Amino acid sequence: MSLVVRTVHTADLTPGERAEARRLMEDVFEGGLTPEDWDHCLGGLHVLGREGGELVGHAALVQRHLGYDGRVLRAGYVEGLGVRADRRRRGYAGVLMAEAERVIDAAYDLGALGASEDGMPFYRQRGWLPWTGPTSALTPGGVVRTEEEDGWILVRPGAVALDTAGGALTVYDWRDGDVW
Repeated sequence: MSLVVRTVHTADLTPGERAEARRLMEDVFEGGLTPEDWDHCLGGLHVLGREGGELVGHAALVQRHLGYDGRVLRAGYVEGLGVRADRRRRGYAGVLMAEAERVIDAAYDLGALGASEDGMPFYRQRGWLPWTGPTSALTPGGVVRTEEEDGWILVRPGAVALDTAGGALTVYDWRDGDVW
């Protein structure tokens, strides 16, 4: 079978599709998906991968604002990428990411995401670059360094030239849970 990909805004998901996507993410992350993690997937685009009518893969792309070199950049931020366990190692994650990257390249200044240790090689192989400069977040209490995220934030350069080692990157969109 082949993967059928559909890109749809959160507002256009049926209640059943939304529940199905959340269940898939809960399974993919083996109980480690917090309510905040799911909330981070909402409000933007969902790249849904179906095989034989069953949802087997998901990626979300939401807009975030990142501060860099005195500018505020629009980032297509990838959240909730996952493929059902019995469908892994078939290239499905790559198909879902290719669609997310197509949208990033056409609509945003850059792409960004927070990688896990397991996900890092996958993203690096696709050309995503680790942000090795300092990271921080604009919080309700002001700008706070996020040292624990240093090296785990990846960017996909776009129209804006980036120095991933020499510049600071600040996320301006405060949210509950993981800020990055």
